Amino acid sequence: MGTVDLNSDLGEGFGAWSCGDDATMLKIVTTANVACGFHAGDPDVMAATFRTARDNGVAVGAHPGYPDLQGFGRRPIRMSESEIERMVAYQIGAAAGMAAYAGHRLTHVKAHGALANAAAADAGIATAVARAIRAVDRDLVHLAIACSEQIRAGEAVGLGVVAEIFADRGYDEGGQLVRRGLPGAMIDDPEEAAARAVTMVEEGAIVTLSGRRLPTAIGSICVHGDGAHAVAAAGLLRQRLLGAGVAVRAFAGA
Repeated sequence: MGTVDLNSDLGEGFGAWSCGDDATMLKIVTTANVACGFHAGDPDVMAATFRTARDNGVAVGAHPGYPDLQGFGRRPIRMSESEIERMVAYQIGAAAGMAAYAGHRLTHVKAHGALANAAAADAGIATAVARAIRAVDRDLVHLAIACSEQIRAGEAVGLGVVAEIFADRGYDEGGQLVRRGLPGAMIDDPEEAAARAVTMVEEGAIVTLSGRRLPTAIGSICVHGDGAHAVAAAGLLRQRLLGAGVAVRAFAGA
């Protein structure tokens, strides 16, 4: 039935504070998006995450977000498009440096949290993110939310673009993620998350809360690494994809 990537947002600890079970997730996923120090992460966490990913043959990318450690990058911050462009470029550079330090290399960039949500809906912000990626390294892939402005912006500036869906998040009728805190935003049951994601891959469409199908390319599936059931959901999803005849492989080589 084809191939799909399985990704997770990792390296989201900071100092003495840990987040998620990265070591186990890096034995399941094929791609890791590593926090760059603004919403989470620091040089030590980044280096360790990149090194473990390298040892497990997992592809890695930068996961830039708003400068919001207290809010984990999930609170909107008012910034100009030029400020966003430089902020994202800065974080990609940090990730590239720490990946090289750990003997690995970046393959892609995926925006985090409130920045990703803003770029999904706002063409100007999406373009700022895409321009930042291209300015640092035009060979980096833009891992972008399916059916969003991110896809169009990445393609418009000439980047390789991979469309991403989320196993553990609900979709509204427009195909965008339901805002956290609202009913249906989070899919906490690993069985439900895995079943929904496999259905979306098989049908080539986002499935909304009402069951509406919105056709889209699907190159990668995300399971958030900070979720309480992240390891169970990722492991079960990989198992179900393989059982459905879908190969699980990174969209860019590790």
